[in-house]
Amino acid sequence: MPNSPDFTGLWIPLITPFHHGAVDHPALTRLVKHLAKEGVTGFVVCGSTGEPAALDKTEQLAVLDTVLQASDGLPVVMGLSGYHMEQTLAWVKTLNQHPIAALLVPAPHYIRPSQAGLQYWFTALADAATQPLIIYDIPYRTGSQLTLETLLTLAAHPNIRAIKDCGGDAAKTQALITDGHLQVLSGEDAQILATLSMGGAGAIAASAHLKTAQFAQVLDLMRQGERLQAQQLWGPLPALVQAVFAEPNPALIKAALAHQGLIHNELRLPMMPASATAEQRLLALLNEA
Repeated sequence: MPNSPDFTGLWIPLITPFHHGAVDHPALTRLVKHLAKEGVTGFVVCGSTGEPAALDKTEQLAVLDTVLQASDGLPVVMGLSGYHMEQTLAWVKTLNQHPIAALLVPAPHYIRPSQAGLQYWFTALADAATQPLIIYDIPYRTGSQLTLETLLTLAAHPNIRAIKDCGGDAAKTQALITDGHLQVLSGEDAQILATLSMGGAGAIAASAHLKTAQFAQVLDLMRQGERLQAQQLWGPLPALVQAVFAEPNPALIKAALAHQGLIHNELRLPMMPASATAEQRLLALLNEA
């Protein structure tokens, strides 16, 4: 198992570009190389922003390979989700063959197991993985609440090293940071500064596809203890976050990136393109000095 992995900093949960219904690998390469120059720590492939539920396993592996080749040595985390234990374990063993930095793993969606079941789920996957696990705590997608007690128990596992925190519970966030066994990464973009102020390690931030260098600089300044400068730089970013998430993600991110000429503005059904009104509102924010 890897020694003391460090997930500090800004991670981009990549969109998956499409063109005429297929994954657009040249656009994905272009996007990764563009973002890699902006101060990011690394990338997350097949997180929820990447529309992984609309990709089959062959497509997911192809996307992962493209990002690994394009990332200029920056670390790459692979997202996975499911609710069938044996199939998910088999997928972990497949992913073990790829040079990834970690697996980003949510609770099994839809079935809502007990806390004991959740503990079994994450422990079994962590035992099977050759890379560390980042727990993805996102109850509004999975239907399952991970209690603080369950998370602290899982934190003792040597191969569970961080958490993407979308739990919506500031007290739980602070308790995890205080405990210190897991690196806490903000998964709610609007809460990045608050999480960092509590002592969080970083963020996995979809909206940081846009104004990437500014997001990265906020994290760097907080890490250096320059809180006032970080707060000033953070000032306009919550409005951007609100505009990005005004409609189901990643529709507005894709619209903005297409406007920049990096990708085609295409999603896979049932995801739909952003409305013209929301798109114009976001583009107006991006065009402000």
